[in-house]
Amino acid sequence: MATYNTSDFRKGLKVQIDGEPYLMTDMQFVKPGKGNALYKCKLKNLIRGTTLDRTYKGGDSLEAADVQTTDVSFLYRQGQDYVFMHQETFEQYEVPENVAGDIWKYLKDGMICTMTTYNSNPIIVEPPTMVELEVTDCAPGAKGDTATNVTKPAMVETGAEFIVPGFIKTGNVIKVDTRTGEYSERVSN
Repeated sequence: MATYNTSDFRKGLKVQIDGEPYLMTDMQFVKPGKGNALYKCKLKNLIRGTTLDRTYKGGDSLEAADVQTTDVSFLYRQGQDYVFMHQETFEQYEVPENVAGDIWKYLKDGMICTMTTYNSNPIIVEPPTMVELEVTDCAPGAKGDTATNVTKPAMVETGAEFIVPGFIKTGNVIKVDTRTGEYSERVSN
């Protein structure tokens, strides 16, 4: 199994601690006046979602996590599970709702998502960074509200609700940033 030395530590690194996969969410290099360099790391458990803070000395190493990232397409929802299919092997994965999280807000049939597996079990599913969704219901904009920053809630085709500018109407297609869950732009009238 591969190992990472402290010189390889960076944000986004996937490591294994006590037999569980962790994602390095933050890393700070500290060089005190005397003594060894220190690496202060924030690590997020990829299975449970808990975080821990660890400090490593220069020369320490961590084992690489045995995780694979692959593209999958969303097929359908079955009860509390979401079913995805591997793009090349056509293997299907049932992802429980607690692993999928808020991904339902963005999922459309056939959408390509990124799945991270650990020991062949899905632990993270991420939608594309930007998704286009059709507005199915929203209040009409008031006359004269076009020049100000007026916002309103809008329901989209997935059943999720997003805050959009006042000029958005039912039937518009909007682009939403899945990292923040915020409206980005109007794609079509």
